[in-house]
Amino acid sequence: MDLDKVKYWSDLSDYDLGTADAMFRTGRWLYVGYMCHQTLEKIFKAYWCSKKEEPAPYSHNLINVAQSCGLGQLLSDGQKVFISEIMPMNIQARYPSYK
Repeated sequence: MDLDKVKYWSDLSDYDLGTADAMFRTGRWLYVGYMCHQTLEKIFKAYWCSKKEEPAPYSHNLINVAQSCGLGQLLSDGQKVFISEIMPMNIQARYPSYK
């Protein structure tokens, strides 16, 4: 386990959660969803680094990242549903005409 990488991803996740909160307080709804996606992606990658020797994957697919490091087995059905609902926010915020 590379504790430096775990801390790196965890710190970024915390920062993104703070940004999501700031966007929420100002009514920037599209960016709330995007930052929540980013928060989950980075904490999943922190978990990945706590379990695997190789670097976290360059992927925005929350389900694939969670499944490939064993985290997917620990998630409840409700959490899996939430993840599948928040995944599109990554694209919708970056490409608004996509929505």
